[in-house]
Amino acid sequence: MTGDPQGRRQPGGTVPGMTAASHAQPTRAEDEVARICQDLIRIDSSNYGDGSGPGERKAAEHVAGLLSDVGLDPELFESTPGRANVVVRLEGADPSRAALVLHGHTDVVPARAEDWTVPPFAGEEIAGVLWGRGAVDMKDMDAMVLAVVRQMAREGRKPARDVVVAMFADEEAGGVHGASWAVDHRPDLFEGATEAISEVGGYSVEIAGRRAYLLQTAEKGLAWLRLVADGRAGHGSQVNRDNAVTHLAEAVARIGAHAWPQVLTPTVRRLLEGVAELTGLPFDEHDEAGIDALVAALGPASRFVGATLRHTTNPTRLDAGYLSNVIPSRAQATVDGRFLPGREDEFDTTIRALAGEHVQITDVHRDIAASAPIDGPLVDAMAAAVVAEDPGSLVLPYMLAAGTDNKSLARLGIAGYGFAPLRLPADFDFTAMFHGVDERVPVDALRFGCRVLDRLLATC
Repeated sequence: MTGDPQGRRQPGGTVPGMTAASHAQPTRAEDEVARICQDLIRIDSSNYGDGSGPGERKAAEHVAGLLSDVGLDPELFESTPGRANVVVRLEGADPSRAALVLHGHTDVVPARAEDWTVPPFAGEEIAGVLWGRGAVDMKDMDAMVLAVVRQMAREGRKPARDVVVAMFADEEAGGVHGASWAVDHRPDLFEGATEAISEVGGYSVEIAGRRAYLLQTAEKGLAWLRLVADGRAGHGSQVNRDNAVTHLAEAVARIGAHAWPQVLTPTVRRLLEGVAELTGLPFDEHDEAGIDALVAALGPASRFVGATLRHTTNPTRLDAGYLSNVIPSRAQATVDGRFLPGREDEFDTTIRALAGEHVQITDVHRDIAASAPIDGPLVDAMAAAVVAEDPGSLVLPYMLAAGTDNKSLARLGIAGYGFAPLRLPADFDFTAMFHGVDERVPVDALRFGCRVLDRLLATC
């Protein structure tokens, strides 16, 4: 990698590693998508969740430049200094139809270079695979969207309907400075939109020798919880039946060890029925061992799908005391809770009971569970675009255990899907790439995704 090793922009508005030749405009999206992805990766837009990171301004400026270069007129705006978002609206062939939002985020989770095989912000391509933080979450999809939109603009082609392209800040910390802010302060940008497409869906898995693409049609809700226990402070050598640390530890243990019951939502049920048909394994919603076998048949994707069978609650932080011989009057913990669509009240009631009388619970951050229709014209169009590029494959719905900016857009009545189409090698552990070390994506998968998205925008 040349230039600044941290991936910062250099004078003149270029990104380290870019040359004058790299500004040329290839004819096809798939010819420039890897380069666009590399350039985005080389911009360090790490989000530490506390405002201490570099922010997304440089990445947003680069995105805006790519759009302006082909005659589009993007709007760049900040929710707070450095936290920049970019939105542009493409006129459709039939502007009377409801608009589609095609959105991504430009921030990434932090990466420690010493843990990686290659520098995480170098954007290196090795043996046809592009390495770097954001390669799958989600500068790959950002690059595919930008490459396809640029090609359409160069060729003078319109999408089938109006398309709002948005690149948001702050998704990795809940979207407060990105999608959520835009929905609250600039809802006009999404006027007339009813559906949205974003990340963490559309990737391929192999099931019983058949390639299937998992289309994300639902997301679990998010409840980051703070648990606070108060007690009687005192000397560590004394008997203390009102110890805040003990109260908290008991509550955390109960919550962390709780066996949440299995519940199959409509999305998960449809997925498992599809897996059963492909594998010949029986589907019985009352047979938990049988359900686990169907999930296991998804290979590496079982890690994602297995977490959508029930609520989850994982303790993540503990904080108490200041000396070994002092019993503190207060102890705190945080729990990462994820609840199934339509079951938030059940989740909260159970958490309160598990915490017990000595522990108070407040939200650190909470967001909705979201569901979109499993069937309909847009779903049909996404499936058709995939099959046209990969004959013999099929598309199955699934639920995401985590969350995306679709949650924010849902507040405007916009139904969100995860569809970043990638045709992956059967042994590629895609789910391990998210927030993981040595994040990477095959270049061929990016090129495939461009072809699928181009077909989709022309037909949906």
